[in-house]
Amino acid sequence: MRESFLKLIAYCKKEQYMGWDPYDGLNSKVFQYTPLKKLGFVRLLWIQLFKRNPINFRPLLLIPKQHNAKGIALFLNAYCNLYKLQEEILLDLDLSKKECLSEIDKLTELLISLKSVEYSNSSWGYNFAWQARLLFLFPKGTPTVVATSYAAHALSNVYEITKNKLILKEIISCGDFILNNLNRTKKKRGFLFSYSPLNGNNTVYNASLLGSKTLSFCYKYTREEKYKTAAQQSVFACIDKQNEDGSWFYGELDVQNWIDSFHTGYNLDALAYYSINCNDDSVKDVISKGLDYYVNNFFLDDGTPKYYHDNIYPIDIHSPAQLFVTLSTLEKYEEYKDLCNKVMIWTLDNMQDEEGYFYYQKKKYFTSKIPYMRWSQAFMMNAMSYYLLNNNKGLES
Repeated sequence: MRESFLKLIAYCKKEQYMGWDPYDGLNSKVFQYTPLKKLGFVRLLWIQLFKRNPINFRPLLLIPKQHNAKGIALFLNAYCNLYKLQEEILLDLDLSKKECLSEIDKLTELLISLKSVEYSNSSWGYNFAWQARLLFLFPKGTPTVVATSYAAHALSNVYEITKNKLILKEIISCGDFILNNLNRTKKKRGFLFSYSPLNGNNTVYNASLLGSKTLSFCYKYTREEKYKTAAQQSVFACIDKQNEDGSWFYGELDVQNWIDSFHTGYNLDALAYYSINCNDDSVKDVISKGLDYYVNNFFLDDGTPKYYHDNIYPIDIHSPAQLFVTLSTLEKYEEYKDLCNKVMIWTLDNMQDEEGYFYYQKKKYFTSKIPYMRWSQAFMMNAMSYYLLNNNKGLES
């Protein structure tokens, strides 16, 4: 574990936390020079060509490595976790609290520099345009509740360490973005927050719950009821859509009726933070039911992580990574410690390259080894930081 983690940190620092992304196909300078960029179905096919292909054509088609706000937020959160480790454990990782704090300062500054400039409240989007399945285009930089929530979470950990009032102001501004700039789709109880301020993509449960999570932090710091009330309304709408077995579909539409591992983890995380920050125990049974489904349907006995509840492949790096975050957030790590160790060992043995970076997906007959920075490296560094935080004895393995 120690050697794997050091290799990952070294790789990410060498790349200056910049890299490619599974969805960055439209950043191709070649594609942007063609009239095909105006056709929605062609944009969708172009993105999928890059996302699904194990051969990396990005250098050939002039797709640059860039910073991604969500990725930077994950790296920042990881360093906040490392800062919390005991000094002797950090020394074993060739780190110190001073070095962690220095990296926290650098990444905080970088994250804030990546904010969207389109809205007065703090929000973040992606460094690429992406075409949704429904032929809906999100232009480059369009702020999303997902990227904004990850940024707010990382900044909340920065605030807990530094007590910097300017950081607190950014967190509250994220909540105001969610309150004032996102659309709302009314449900029998409550409403769903939209994925972004643009019309479309208003039916995704994990996105709405991530909005609730951020609002719960705003309530924790301000005690203003408007944040708790809106968070609760979104939670109501989402828990009403939990299936009888404890699972959730990705979203409400027919094309969103799959059940996958890491989005289930997002839902559980968000509900747990809402419950803690807003002092609302009414969702505990929902969380318990969801966690039971999560641990019993997405991991094999040998630690192999599954993408879908009914299919192993493709094994996506998000699937093992999210386990450590979710169990830590729900304070269930000790209860599932054996599972965590098995999943970590499997992931290091099967998904990490000798150079230190992690692969994207392992399919039945081949593996996509492209070193995506946000999707793979940031998620695994964050995951491993939670593993270290909960299992300090794992350093020598």
